[in-house]
Amino acid sequence: MRLLDRYLLREFLIPLGFCLFTFFMLWVSLDLFSELHSMLQEKHLRAHDIIAYYVFKSPEIFVLVLPMGLLLALLYTLTNHARYNEITAIRAAGISLWRLCVPYLAVGFLATVALFVLNEFCVPNAADRAEDVLRRYVTKKATPEERNTIHNFGFTNMREGRRTWQIGVYNFKTFQMQNPQVNWHSTNGAVLWLAADEAIWTNENWVFSGKVREHIEASGQLRPLLATNLLAMPEFSERPEEIQSEININEGINSFSRTRRADIPLREIFNYLQLHPVPEKTVGPWIYTKLHGRFAGPCVCLVVVLIAVPFAAGSGRRNVFVGVASSIFIFLIYFFLQQLGFAYGEKGQIAAWLAAWFPNLLFGTAGFWMMARVR
Repeated sequence: MRLLDRYLLREFLIPLGFCLFTFFMLWVSLDLFSELHSMLQEKHLRAHDIIAYYVFKSPEIFVLVLPMGLLLALLYTLTNHARYNEITAIRAAGISLWRLCVPYLAVGFLATVALFVLNEFCVPNAADRAEDVLRRYVTKKATPEERNTIHNFGFTNMREGRRTWQIGVYNFKTFQMQNPQVNWHSTNGAVLWLAADEAIWTNENWVFSGKVREHIEASGQLRPLLATNLLAMPEFSERPEEIQSEININEGINSFSRTRRADIPLREIFNYLQLHPVPEKTVGPWIYTKLHGRFAGPCVCLVVVLIAVPFAAGSGRRNVFVGVASSIFIFLIYFFLQQLGFAYGEKGQIAAWLAAWFPNLLFGTAGFWMMARVR
């Protein structure tokens, strides 16, 4: 690494640390200020519960503040360099603006990877544990089995001949079913029905037990084929993680407070698409917009660099506070366009990829254009 790169990184990473810490604490303070009454009066949390809640909430908060902190720190650093004519001296030495921003692009790439990893592997589990803290005293009278079950649940596996499941009670922690009923088409076109008292996922198979009855539908009537107490069905390929994705995504689609962001992990999206290779028209735009958003969201860190470098490098002797105002203004526009894109994409009014990538494409193009115009 060249001496110049080390100098630029050192001057950038210190403000970045301060910005991230400040934005993080500001976000926690505002959230705590708005939710404190609810936490104390309605959810009956104690001080250590509130601390635990924000510890588990920290990965999600960090994902939100990292791009803004990166932008503000970069604008602050480059504006300082421009005020003392350091950028002019660097470029006079024959170093192009593109070469100057290589260390910043490297940090932006690492931040992109960090956001992607946090979104996929940390935020979902941490968010679930944070919700458990909120419900710690409100739902303490409910048994673990009651908290981990869903009633009257059904889904259809479109991947394999429209195999339809209807489940009276499903425990998504122990993978146990009560009163499951399954119907599907056999290879000869006949409709088969399977009903049992219980079913459980064990040894990579669904095993039905109790009064297990299998019927065939002929001439509009069910004719019995099999009656037993135990039946393993290795041909049923629906795995518990696919069923869990069905539950989670249906809850998201049917929620009254739909979020305009990519808040569904990729593994759940891919598991859902395993069961529904061709989603329904009401679901397809929503799920594919979320899918593209999972990749487009972290890339904002690279877009931030493309915007900040030419904006601040040509700022001359502007006041440092211009960087603060600029970062807030840029993020308000980006957030507005992101929400607008998700709203139209989830309704199917524009292509899912365009809905998710539009803010990045717009700001990235603007960054390239500004970079080319810097003298």
